[in-house]
Parts: sequence; C-alpha cells; structure tokens
Amino acid sequence: MLGLDISSTSVKLLELSRSGGKYRVESYGVEPLPENAVVEKNISDVEGVGEAIARLIERSKTKIKLAAVAVAGSAVITKTIEMPANLSEDELESNLRAEADQYIPYPLEEVALDFEVQGLSPRSDEQVEVLLAACRRENVEMRQAALELGGLKAKVVDIEAHCMQRAFDLVRAQFTGAGDEDQIIAIIDIGATMTTLSVLSNSGAPYTREQLFGGKQLTEEIQRRYSLSVEEAGLAKKQGGLPDDYESEVLQPFKEAVVQQVTRSLQFFYSSSAFDDVDHIILAGGTSSIEGLADMVAAKLGTPTSIANPFVNMTLSAKVNAVNLHNDAPAMMIACGLAMRSFD
Repeated sequence: MLGLDISSTSVKLLELSRSGGKYRVESYGVEPLPENAVVEKNISDVEGVGEAIARLIERSKTKIKLAAVAVAGSAVITKTIEMPANLSEDELESNLRAEADQYIPYPLEEVALDFEVQGLSPRSDEQVEVLLAACRRENVEMRQAALELGGLKAKVVDIEAHCMQRAFDLVRAQFTGAGDEDQIIAIIDIGATMTTLSVLSNSGAPYTREQLFGGKQLTEEIQRRYSLSVEEAGLAKKQGGLPDDYESEVLQPFKEAVVQQVTRSLQFFYSSSAFDDVDHIILAGGTSSIEGLADMVAAKLGTPTSIANPFVNMTLSAKVNAVNLHNDAPAMMIACGLAMRSFD
C-alpha cells in the first residue's frame, strides 16, 4: 500500500518495500494543496485534494493503487473496555456494537467503528482488554472520495498518532538512550497550521494533543513584512534570499514562539498525566527543520532534542531524489507510518 498523508497544505506519498527486515523507499512525493482544501485536518474541497493526489501519482510513477490514509487523533474517540475472553470475533463485534453507544456521543449510524483485542486483562484471566476506536463516518468517507478521484482505493484508515508511533520505531534506534523501551518520548509534529504532541510510553496508546499553531504563521509574517505573495514567501522561507533583518526580526521571534508552544504542550501533558518529565523530544513536521530550532528547544527545556528522520537506515530506488527526501524527512513521519501498514 501507498502511505498517503493528507495534511493542511500538502499531500505526501510514500511507497516502501521490505526485504529481510530492511526497508527501501520505492517512490515518494509531496504535492501542495489548494488554499483551504483542508481546514483543521478536515477535507473541505474533495476535488482539489483528489486532483493533487492524481498529480502526485503521475509524478511519483508508482503502479500501486491501494493506499493507507489517516484521520487526526482529535477526530477519533478511543476507549479500552473489558470483554469476556471466550467470545469469537463475531460475538465480540456484535457485543461491542450493542454497548458502543455508552462510549460514543454520536448516533451509531454516523460512526465508523473498529476494535482490536489488546490482550488479557490484568485484573482477570477471563476478560480481555479491547481497544475501541470510533470516528465520524464523514471523516472517513471524505478521505475515501478524495482517493478515488485521485485513482486510488483506500484500504486502511489509521489514526495519525498511531502512525507516528510506528514510524518512531524506525527513529528510536538512532538515539542513544531512546532505544530503551521504558523511555518517555515526546514527538512534536509542527505542521503548517497545527502542532500535535504525541507522547509515547510503553503503557499503551499514545497521548495526543493538538494546538492551532504552525509554520504558516512564519510564512504569513514574511508575506506581511516583505510584501510577498504566499508562494514567494513560502519559497523564500525554504530557499533564503530575504533581507538581512529577517533572522533577527522575523525568524528568531518565530523560533521563540515554537519553543513556547512546545513548553505549553508538555505542561498540558504533565498536568493531565502521572508524568512530570520526558526523556527525549523529537521534532517532526516541516517546521522542525528550521536551523537551530532543536538546539533552542533542548537549551530551554533541558531535554535532549532531535529531528525526526525515519529514512536514515533505508535504501532508495533510483527514481528517488535523496536530497529532497532528506529535506522532507521530518514531515514524512505520518506517511511513513502509513506505508509501513503494508507489512502488517
């Protein structure tokens, strides 16, 4: 399957193959989306997204027609419930459907449901813990429709935080100490409009929280200060060539704002969990590749901070541009977690 990450400003595609436990990037691409085609992780322009997917498929030259996509953690309700261990899968499903309305605040006909048995309950050998996940059906159907317009079929709809966790397993080995399973890892994904904190510990599902903040704020400030169009500001942000005062007057205050957001997100996590510290911070998303940002976060919070790159130990096919992939790597974590679903 292709991993297809539909974010607020672009669609990212990744195709992986695997042999003997080693991954290889077969194709990849990033295609910008029309303005406001996706607003706060919801697709509002299905055709615009579908056309971007079609362009991406053509440019990446992939032959694969099945894809995995993800919905935002904030769009999904998850609940761990206990069920008798002796039920068959069908019995489990009908029991869950009968009980689901206790946990889900929407009419069941408007909801897409799934579940997974997590294992025996720690309280009783006769019960199993079942993870129930539910999402508004329209969230899933909009993604399916956009994929179909782009010539693909949605085979899997995942949750972004779980994709992050899967991709992080590739990143984990790169950090001394972060290879330790007991470590608490905070992944901060700074996209164009949303910053998502996912905290991974070995005690089950990731904690996730979204905040409205992202790289678009920097683009808008460049636009405003230097009277540029959106496209020009976006390019200048990536390629440079802005006046001398850019570093001190625009970039530095934005970096400080990012550090503040990271601090605030972690504060929220500490106040709603039993933790008061994390062992390692991983920055992901397009904004994380701003030079010096990881050092600034590490200095302010006193926590080792690294930039995510899930491709470090992968080989690349001849049609993949290594420099582009390296630059886009921090923003490809969700696409990578989705592409890895091919090997489940």
